[in-house]
Amino acid sequence: MAIMFSKYNPLATLKKIFTGQKEEPDENPCNFNVRQEKEKAYEAIERGTLQVSVEKIVGSVGRYHDFDNQFKTHSHSKDERLQGILKAMREGKNLPPIALYQIKEDFFILDGHHRYRASRELGHSHIRSKIVELLPSKNSLENNLYIEKTEFRDKAGLTDTINLTEPGQTQHLEWQILEHQNHLGVEKHQPVTFKQAAVDWYRTIYRPLYTIIGNSGLVHSFPERTVDDLYLYVSVHQWEKGKKRKYGIGIDKLIPTDMEAFRTKMAKHTEQEYPEMKREITVFILLNVEGKYEQMIFDKLLALKEVREVHTVNGSIDMIAKITLMRDLLSSDAEILSQFIQSSIRQLKGVTSTQTLIPGMSRIKEDDRCLI
Repeated sequence: MAIMFSKYNPLATLKKIFTGQKEEPDENPCNFNVRQEKEKAYEAIERGTLQVSVEKIVGSVGRYHDFDNQFKTHSHSKDERLQGILKAMREGKNLPPIALYQIKEDFFILDGHHRYRASRELGHSHIRSKIVELLPSKNSLENNLYIEKTEFRDKAGLTDTINLTEPGQTQHLEWQILEHQNHLGVEKHQPVTFKQAAVDWYRTIYRPLYTIIGNSGLVHSFPERTVDDLYLYVSVHQWEKGKKRKYGIGIDKLIPTDMEAFRTKMAKHTEQEYPEMKREITVFILLNVEGKYEQMIFDKLLALKEVREVHTVNGSIDMIAKITLMRDLLSSDAEILSQFIQSSIRQLKGVTSTQTLIPGMSRIKEDDRCLI
């Protein structure tokens, strides 16, 4: 149920009228009123009772002057109350949840300052909280994106927000859920609601692919993007466009172009057994070297873990090295190869030039060995 908060503080207004004092802006980040006005956050939605990370609680509603930035009180009597709460928590007594206002990703304490402080002192990472969220209405890209993500989360009945950084993209996630809803209806021989499908999609499709992408470390190559952004990019290209394109066979082996086939594949693995989002590439490097450095270059090439074979040859080429590199499925062969050659081979003294050959179709006969 949504309610509206007044933009005005009646006590502050009366004080201004009767005393003639001018209101001075308070930029204290712990000041809930400052943050609320900045975000124009007046529409309230009850979110129920949830576990909230204590690190996300950044301030207080109305009582920030009573507490310092560590939520320590300035009153000895209040510290005695804190000791009583600490004792009750250590004894395992069930205390009521604290009350929080949420503005975007931050939380402000309405009631329960001492319970919050006690939880921090006891090293608790989360605290049970009754939450009222105040939705930002200030017209900005950041706020519009936040509202879009929140509306998708609520429509899907999810507890976690999918953190996309571009607006207008949740429609692709809704497409996936609708497709999964139809599949589940056929599989179960009974109607499945959108929220039921969303919960199953999140657990069996979204989380496995999110985990694979997160484990790959690929997000570090995309500043200001999130793992969820990469999930969207990969899933749209695989499942919305995958059946129409004629490229990307490497990634197809890991992530089938059929979303339900991916779901079936992941169901056979625990999270620890999810495959890596990487592929191996084999490259032959042809080198021309100065004769007096040939033996040194030969030995240094063999010392590189990526080098599998090194051969000296007669003719226009002096040396051939076979190397194996690992790359993530969204990077190009040329990118990873160029980086390796520049950092590991061109730096060797005596190397005058290099050429690279990337095999197309290859077969290796295991029993065909020539031993010298």
